[in-house]
Amino acid sequence: MADNKITEIAFQIILYAGNGKSNAMEAIQEAKHGNFGDADRLIEEASQELSKSHRYQTELLQAEASGKENPLNVLLIHSQDHLMTSMTVRDLAVEIIEIYRTREGES
Repeated sequence: MADNKITEIAFQIILYAGNGKSNAMEAIQEAKHGNFGDADRLIEEASQELSKSHRYQTELLQAEASGKENPLNVLLIHSQDHLMTSMTVRDLAVEIIEIYRTREGES
């Protein structure tokens, strides 16, 4: 895969992962204020954005699995780090929202 294609994919991974992370963080804030419908919607949006990001990552993995060498650059490494961190934030946001939801039910 050409360097410019790798860079384009890296930017797409960063874009969608960043959107997903932002949605997850917003979801926590909504849950903190008792707006669980909005929190759930934002988590769903986060998952959709992260899925888009993951599809770009999968494109790279499939190309490499089929024997095409991908040039490695710092931007690509950063994009992978960004995606994995964003997925972790989403997963933790789901847990935090459930804690808020449980506490709200106890009040």
